[in-house]
Amino acid sequence: MAIPYFPGCTLKTKATGLDDSTRATLAALGLEVAELPEWTCCGTVYPLAQDNYMGKVAAARILINASKEDDGRLVTVCSFCYNVLKRVNHAIKNDEETRTKLTQFLEEEYAGETKLVHPLELLRDDVGFDTLQKKVNNKLKGIKVASYYGCMLSRPAAEMQFDEESENPTVMEDLVSAMGAEAVDFKYKTTCCGSYQVMKTYDLVVKKVREILEGAKAKGAQVIITSCPLCQFNLDWIQEKIAEEDSSFDKIPVLYFTQLLGVALDVPVEKLGLEKNYVDPKPLLQG
Repeated sequence: MAIPYFPGCTLKTKATGLDDSTRATLAALGLEVAELPEWTCCGTVYPLAQDNYMGKVAAARILINASKEDDGRLVTVCSFCYNVLKRVNHAIKNDEETRTKLTQFLEEEYAGETKLVHPLELLRDDVGFDTLQKKVNNKLKGIKVASYYGCMLSRPAAEMQFDEESENPTVMEDLVSAMGAEAVDFKYKTTCCGSYQVMKTYDLVVKKVREILEGAKAKGAQVIITSCPLCQFNLDWIQEKIAEEDSSFDKIPVLYFTQLLGVALDVPVEKLGLEKNYVDPKPLLQG
């Protein structure tokens, strides 16, 4: 049975590499996903005002549509989409006023039945890292990988419940080890990259990005993986700007975790979208 899949807006525009590689790697592992019909933007950011019910309507509509499918789950890979959908679902399930308002707006009954899942959770719980390990090649052996979660996957902990330790999640490191690469830990893995502030306070974002990049490289990382389209863009694209001003700066590839997994599973490279990365990862992955 196919699991309903919500790609979100960015995966249909700037982050097609994340969409393509997610579908391809899950398929390679025997997990079938089916794009949710007639979906809209999730709203991108969870409303900060508790009584901003209109800001939650789009996400609630997506969750309701997913509840009409047979699987009972909804998978999404974008960190922003995952954060918004999971928090709205949590509010509907646990706050009677939110549930009443949203079901009145949408004229449909829904009590939070849909289970939001991230592909990392599917890999851990449905496939299992021991099983995954038997399916990978040895192309990644010896490559040191830093896992960058950013600030959206695991916070706030009570609502997201993404990993056992919200400030120190380890599911991506476990995946890296299962892929045959070497996981390196670094202290900036859950700090914010600056997000969409790159449009307003560019210098601040460059400072944050460089802090993250240098922190990973200081631990010996040769590549960084992430799940967030905006994190990937900031960490990847800004390196071009840093290098223009500092000739001593060493670039490091920044991939979606699904792209690196695709390499490990021998997914055809044309399905991974690696050509869209600003810092070319091919010399490292083919070396």
